[in-house]
Amino acid sequence: MGFYATVGLFGGLYVFFKGFAWLRRLRLIENTPTARIRSMAMGLVEVNGLVEGRSTVHAPFSNQPCAYWQVEVAVKSGRHNSWSTVHRNSSGQPFFLRDETGVALVYPKGAECHVGHTLEETAHGLMMPACYADYMKANGMWMRHVAGLSSLRFRERRLEGGERVYVLGTAMPRAQVLTVSEMQLAATGTDDLRAERIRSRDSEVVATVRRGEHEKTFLISHQSERSLTFDLRLKSTLGLIGGPIMTVFGLGWWLVRLAGR
Repeated sequence: MGFYATVGLFGGLYVFFKGFAWLRRLRLIENTPTARIRSMAMGLVEVNGLVEGRSTVHAPFSNQPCAYWQVEVAVKSGRHNSWSTVHRNSSGQPFFLRDETGVALVYPKGAECHVGHTLEETAHGLMMPACYADYMKANGMWMRHVAGLSSLRFRERRLEGGERVYVLGTAMPRAQVLTVSEMQLAATGTDDLRAERIRSRDSEVVATVRRGEHEKTFLISHQSERSLTFDLRLKSTLGLIGGPIMTVFGLGWWLVRLAGR
């Protein structure tokens, strides 16, 4: 019982303050009008559109072609078998976002990504599939030396071309030089037809969207704005109400326990 009381005491405080963070994001989304790409103003903006890859990218675990990927590796440890994330990585290549009015170039570095294509697998170090073992070795992860002693969880999220996504980020003017050099095209494995298409898309780009220097909120999601706001409203309400209840429960239990000694 003491363990649950302690979790309630400190976990309630954490959830309470997270409730304020969720509420801030909810207000940010609600107060940021959805813009068309061609007419969007510089600064914080939310846009919707179809994803189109700008270079050939393959997700490291599944080897599936995509426009963007994120991976994380977690280790199971501790008495309560909790997962601890020890490695995160993502592709850095930008991708195009198109709506009926124009094209934007999205630089996804630093984005919080909520996408539907998610791979998750748990493996023991002694029986680890080659794709995970090779990735860990290529990235110089120290865990490969002790992987046989614990279980690991591998997650991969992919954003694929042709999908519609919601993006909340900071719009900036189009870079003065967006033309892809022949060397860059060769490095990405593009053929002549694809290279010509990329040059065409580059010339259509009206602005870039990325994580801002002052406003750090940067979200890429398969969910619609309505779905996102519903989830945030629910989480913020539960955090601001449920957090104090958990804390009071934990504090009360410990006060009674200490008073009885």
